[in-house]
Amino acid sequence: MNTAIKIFKALSDRNRLRILLMLTKKKLCVCEIQDILGITVSTVSKHLSILRDIGFIVDNKEGKWVYYSLNTASKDLILNQVMLVLPFYLNDDELIQSDLDKVNNFSRKNLCKS
Repeated sequence: MNTAIKIFKALSDRNRLRILLMLTKKKLCVCEIQDILGITVSTVSKHLSILRDIGFIVDNKEGKWVYYSLNTASKDLILNQVMLVLPFYLNDDELIQSDLDKVNNFSRKNLCKS
C-alpha cells in the first residue's frame, strides 16, 4: 500500500497531472513545460523530480538538452494502470485540452534558444 500512497500523492497536484498528460503527446524539455504551465523553471523541476522519483517519467540527455517522457518500460502495475486511465478521465478538462493544443502547435526551435 505504501507505493500506492506515493503514487496518489504524486498525482495530487494539478500541474503534475498536466505534465503527465502533455507527455502523452511527446517528449518535452523543461523550458517547453515551463512555457505551457506558466510557472517558474524551479517549480517545473520540482514537479519533474517527483514524477521521476515515483517512476512515471524518465529523462534523457540529448546534447545540451534534457528531455522528459513517460516511462513506458515501467513494470509497476499501479503506475501502468493509472497511465492507461488518466487520459480518459482528464481529456475533457479545458485546461488539459489547452495544454495539449499548445504541445501540438509550438515550435521547440523558437522557444528553447539558450
